[in-house]
Amino acid sequence: MPLVFEVCDEDNKGYLSREEFKVAVVLLFSYKPSKVEVDAVMSSVKPENSGILFEKFLDLMSARKAAQLYNSETWQIFTAFDVQSKGFLTFEDFKKTFNSVSSKLPERVEPEAFREVDQDSDGCISFKDFESAMKYGQDEGSLLYFA
Repeated sequence: MPLVFEVCDEDNKGYLSREEFKVAVVLLFSYKPSKVEVDAVMSSVKPENSGILFEKFLDLMSARKAAQLYNSETWQIFTAFDVQSKGFLTFEDFKKTFNSVSSKLPERVEPEAFREVDQDSDGCISFKDFESAMKYGQDEGSLLYFA
């Protein structure tokens, strides 16, 4: 990340302009941030600074990298449970997984837990449902949360 900052800070100003920041995000994540995302970041820049300072850039990009890693791990866990690669978990899939993780819980807990995770009550747990359950109680207050 320090190298990307250095490359994008063409004039060695010590900060990244709006356009330089967008280029840095593309270089790091192969992703062009939306105007809204860039606006959110730029609005956090102090008036006396003309752009994003190195420390702020490092904090934002580290948080984004961590979120990217977390999302990848969540997908890997979901696909491990979705043994038939259907793209969703049925109650039976959930029950097998639940029992392999915690076989000593009462049987009545399984349907309650399934209903809790199945947020749209369609009888299946989609990746979106699963991801929401995995993120429950976590702070998503980062300026750059492109999930």
